This record gives sequence, C-alpha cells and structure tokens, in this order.
Amino acid sequence: MLKLYFNPISPHSRRVLVALLEKDIKAELVELELNGQPNRPELLAINPFHHIPVLEDDGFRIVESFAILDYLEAKYPEPSLLPHDAQNLAKVRMVQMVTVNELLPGIMPMFPILFGLPVESEKIEQTKNKVSTILTFFEELLGEQTYFAGEQLTLADVTAGTVASSLYLVGLSLDNHPKLSTWLENLNQRPAWVKSLPTQEAMEKFKSSRA
Repeated sequence: MLKLYFNPISPHSRRVLVALLEKDIKAELVELELNGQPNRPELLAINPFHHIPVLEDDGFRIVESFAILDYLEAKYPEPSLLPHDAQNLAKVRMVQMVTVNELLPGIMPMFPILFGLPVESEKIEQTKNKVSTILTFFEELLGEQTYFAGEQLTLADVTAGTVASSLYLVGLSLDNHPKLSTWLENLNQRPAWVKSLPTQEAMEKFKSSRA
C-alpha cells in the first residue's frame, strides 16, 4: 500500500491528499506535525531536505508534491487529473507553477497574521497588489469555465485551490474576483476537499507551536 507522510495544513501536502481522494487511491496516511523544528530525525529519515509530503510505494520514495502528483497520474490514470490537449495542458502547468512560484511566495509577508502578529501597512499594500495581479491572471485563464481546463477537474485546480482556500487565514480574499470565488465554492463542495480539510484543533496546535 502507498504511504503518504503529510500534514493537511501544508498546501503542498494537501494537494497530494486531495489527488488521492479524487482518484480514490488507498494509502496509509502518516501525519507529521509542523512544529518548525529543524533537523527532526523522523523527517530527515524520509527526506534529506526536511519537508513533506513524501510518498512511499513499495520501497520507492518520492519527494516534492509535483513529482508525487505526476507519479499518481501515471500509475493511476483514471480518473484523469490531466488534460491531453496542448492548450489545456499548458494551462494546468501555468497555474501550477504560478501558484508555487508567485502566489505562495507572494503571500508570505502576511504569514505573521496567522499567529496574531502585526504586519507593516506598506507590506500589506504591496502584498495585496501582487496577489491581485496573480488572481487576475487566474481569473482570465478560468474565464466562464467551471475549472481551469473546462468541466474537468485537473491538477491546476488541485494546486491553486489548496492555496486559494487559505487566503482568508492571512487577511486576503477573492472578493474582487467573482469567477474565482465561484470556482472555489465549487471545489469546496467536492467530498475530497471536505475530507482533506485540517481540523480546527490541528490549526490551533500549529499556531501555538509557532507562537
């Protein structure tokens, strides 16, 4: 059986968990705490780079969430989470890369808010402007479709959705992007998204570990 080392608070972990649930793939789930302590033996034992998620499959270990998602798609092709036509495949990859290279780093200045700490007003304004540019790009790609590749849920939605659903935690929102708001509402109604949500208890424990 597959074994996933993860924590649902981490969007990198949660996107893999969502993919497993959407594909109805059975896996042993090993939840590791995100306590911020470097060089923890239990993490170093499975990943020398000290982060999750990590997927194990019969002795084969995979680090990095995108590598894991591609592995799952190749080994368990149905239901497919990747389109086959060139334009939609390009959309998926664009959304994935913009999410991890632009959106996630873009919201980091707001991260102290999660722990009740102040953020300088100048940083807040800069962050909101950057994030707005990214969300406008996503909204244009989405257009009038249900998902980024049409009516088919793909890894684009899985990747962007697990970050977009956490924006409110750091004082950001989709209020000025109605199409994305509807898109996220559709995602949040899917059983896989409900099942993969971190509990309130887990969120409070995470916050206290960084206080």
